[in-house]
Amino acid sequence: MAVSQHLGADGAAPVFTDAAEARRAIRAGRFRGHTSGLVPAHAQGNLMILPRAMTEDFHRFCQQNPKPCPILGVAQPGARTLPTLGADLDLATDVSGYRVYEGGELVAELPDLTGVWRDDLVTFVLGCSFSFEAGLIAAGIPLRHVALGRNVAMYRTSIATRPSGPFHGPLVVSMRPMKAADAIKAVQVTARMPAVHGAPIHLGDPSLIGIRDIAQPDFGDPVPIEPDELPVFWACGVTPQAVAMAARLPLCITHAPGHMLITDLLNRDLPFL
Repeated sequence: MAVSQHLGADGAAPVFTDAAEARRAIRAGRFRGHTSGLVPAHAQGNLMILPRAMTEDFHRFCQQNPKPCPILGVAQPGARTLPTLGADLDLATDVSGYRVYEGGELVAELPDLTGVWRDDLVTFVLGCSFSFEAGLIAAGIPLRHVALGRNVAMYRTSIATRPSGPFHGPLVVSMRPMKAADAIKAVQVTARMPAVHGAPIHLGDPSLIGIRDIAQPDFGDPVPIEPDELPVFWACGVTPQAVAMAARLPLCITHAPGHMLITDLLNRDLPFL
């Protein structure tokens, strides 16, 4: 298997060098962890899977909220493949964790969707901030959650998304602690990649965007912030999950937070999408 075992202080995930091989390992159940840093050269994606009748409203929602919901691809109704994102790719098996919501409630966490797949389901793949992390690391910016082998910390905010049909709810953000000089570089690096959330939406005081306790993320793992650092917040592709809960959608299926679809797209090409 094309994988090198680079482990962080807490035992970070293995780093695959080939996206298709990583997907096959997930499909076979050999890997079930979060995917931050898993295939550093390749873009990762969030999933939002909906009945066909809801897709027009959700597509408009994404257009009106491009920071948290940048579209990388949309599958045909009932299709488990998406050739523009990967030649050997199965949307129902190639994510290391899925969530099923009914009426806004989380009703199941599944290793794959083969038992619940329907012919009317449409999959949206949205850009993920894990995809710009390789660029941050290349720019010399340390990422503590990667070093510790943790999932990134994610929070609901008091910022409302722009609604479309039944879709409404709070913006979710991911947070990475950085020194001020690194935060400036991070803005410069990520602003070039709007396909994976682009530049941060907030730096500094979390209470200004409605986060009461930075030590208690709503999704992912807590990540410590040192006294000489400030939290830097990016719009996050977990936003549709918060929207599904707020809007009490009758059915939607998503990735588990931090468990992304690894695509054949290269991160170096993201500025040109």
